[in-house]
Amino acid sequence: MPKVSSVVVPYATYLRVYEPLAAFPEPERGHWARYARRSERPSYQDELRRSLADLLPTPPVPVPVQESGEAFVLEVDGVVCVCPWRTRLRGWQALQELPEELPKTVLDAMLPPLVRRQASMDYERWLVRNPDSRPWIRTATWQVPLNWFVLVSDEERRYEKGTGEIPPMLRYRTPMVQARRRVARALRTLKDTIEEGPLIDGLVDVGRWLEEFHPRSLVELDYGGLVHALPAGDLEDDHSAADVAAGVEALRQGDGAAAGEAYGRLVERWRAVRDLRSAN
Repeated sequence: MPKVSSVVVPYATYLRVYEPLAAFPEPERGHWARYARRSERPSYQDELRRSLADLLPTPPVPVPVQESGEAFVLEVDGVVCVCPWRTRLRGWQALQELPEELPKTVLDAMLPPLVRRQASMDYERWLVRNPDSRPWIRTATWQVPLNWFVLVSDEERRYEKGTGEIPPMLRYRTPMVQARRRVARALRTLKDTIEEGPLIDGLVDVGRWLEEFHPRSLVELDYGGLVHALPAGDLEDDHSAADVAAGVEALRQGDGAAAGEAYGRLVERWRAVRDLRSAN
């Protein structure tokens, strides 16, 4: 494996699905079975570094020429579960979202229109051959979308402060069946109590995405590189999943005041994170 820099690349967060090997057809299943036996595997930071390195040439390479053969691997109750990176597919999808994230002048300077058009044409041709493809990983920068927290519970939260060169870690993991159940329950409550809007739309979208995977999969919400931007005290006190659950339950009970308090905690916490993004 090529040597990669040890420089930390922030500030992305991740929603991942790990599927059991049985969910993959051959020959892909055999590939992942062999891959899972490897003693060393790259991390999400390695993927980010490689993607950033592709932007340095002239012209830049916005999407890898070949799909990644890497994955994240977990063993759950003796069952090997795999989350393929699918970096090329996710790169194409991210390119489609960039015009909403960046001013046109900045986007054109970073990725010239000709480069983006070529990548878009490549994606369209690829979709004709792979109409049912979907990523196993969703990524956000400088935030964790609130609808992601609906999928998990505070009891599934794991926080480690980190020591020395080991960075802090904050993540949640939950069985797929639990994640789907929570989405369905929250959607019933939200549709009965609030107007249609981004929260409901986002939850519908993530719920449909989850339906694409094996029912024995595992869902992981990972703060990823965002932990490097937040003070340790803020991370330790971050119980956003509990606040989201409290807010939804308060709405279900008709307690608007309690729902407002939970939402206020979330707004205050994540406004501080957005302020850090603006400062950069």
